[in-house]
Amino acid sequence: MTALFDYVLGLADDALVSAQRMGWWISRAPQLEEDVALANIGLDQLGQARTLLAYAGSIEGQGRGEDDLAYFRDEREFRNVWLVERAQTDFGVAMARLLLFATWQSELYAALVHSTDPTLSGVAGKAVKEVAYHVDHAAHWVVRLGDGTEESHQRMQAALDAEWPFLEELFGPVDDQLVADGVAVDPARLRSAVLTRIEAVLAEATLTVPQGRTAVGGGRDGRHTEEMGFLLAELQHLARSHPEATW
Repeated sequence: MTALFDYVLGLADDALVSAQRMGWWISRAPQLEEDVALANIGLDQLGQARTLLAYAGSIEGQGRGEDDLAYFRDEREFRNVWLVERAQTDFGVAMARLLLFATWQSELYAALVHSTDPTLSGVAGKAVKEVAYHVDHAAHWVVRLGDGTEESHQRMQAALDAEWPFLEELFGPVDDQLVADGVAVDPARLRSAVLTRIEAVLAEATLTVPQGRTAVGGGRDGRHTEEMGFLLAELQHLARSHPEATW
């Protein structure tokens, strides 16, 4: 496999798995309007994933398309970060995670607009507009809950504390040559801007920036948390049960 394939696949899997988690909130969000909002965010992410998976398949050159890569890979073949795969049945956790992930995506796509790879540049040009809404939506809820009642503040802080250790994996290294060629973005370059934006939201929300523990991570190398297996069972069940079906 090429470094470009691995890079594109990682971005695709991040978006795909996050979209799957967003979809869980349909019919479960705290209000009907939020069901629609989170469904639309998930659809944005799914659209990003589809384009990137199709591109990854063309790079691989083995005849696999977006459906093959989404539905017929095993857990160890996925390259998404741990942040997006873990269960998020608490709404505060969902918003804390969306704030972290979408802010990172916002900075990433803004940089990838200038990629020397025309496909990545094109994906980023569309996605950066979508992700701007995702950041705003998450920030609205984090501030609303963080600066709300005593209970909402405590739960929002607990959610942030739970998600924060998984942020660092987003800044993990990518292939040096891809960066040198202007294809990929060095994630370390994004850290300062991402943290500055997140911390501004947390200050408005009267929340404390978590300190200390960082999760081990390993998603880019195919090592995942226990929850990933359950997520893939839901995601892939229909396609694997009827592998020749079309829709």
